[in-house]
Amino acid sequence: MSKTILTVDDSRTMREMLMLALSEAGFSVVQAEDGVHGLEVLEKATPDVIVTDINMPRMDGFGFIEGVRRHEKHRGVPILVLTTESDGEKKDRARRAGATGWIVKPFNPVKLVDAIRRVAV
Repeated sequence: MSKTILTVDDSRTMREMLMLALSEAGFSVVQAEDGVHGLEVLEKATPDVIVTDINMPRMDGFGFIEGVRRHEKHRGVPILVLTTESDGEKKDRARRAGATGWIVKPFNPVKLVDAIRRVAV
């Protein structure tokens, strides 16, 4: 059975790129437009890995990660941050919130898929 990946990004273009790269790698992909939508999606879905942006409207990636970690059901789901940010302090903040890893955009599809396969349970 294929792994399910939840992608959370406010950019439609980025969501399309992620959908293409991940579905071609054999993953099932569920998408959300921002952190609020991501938490709504998690009420119905249980992904194997989450890939989230940081800079988004309504709820940023930090708030989203914290929201995911508050729910017992999703506490152990690996979360990869995929963002244009490369600041060390933001990386530390994401780790403290519960992120598993950090990938800087633009992403290499092969490296992203490898990272997801490494963290997927």
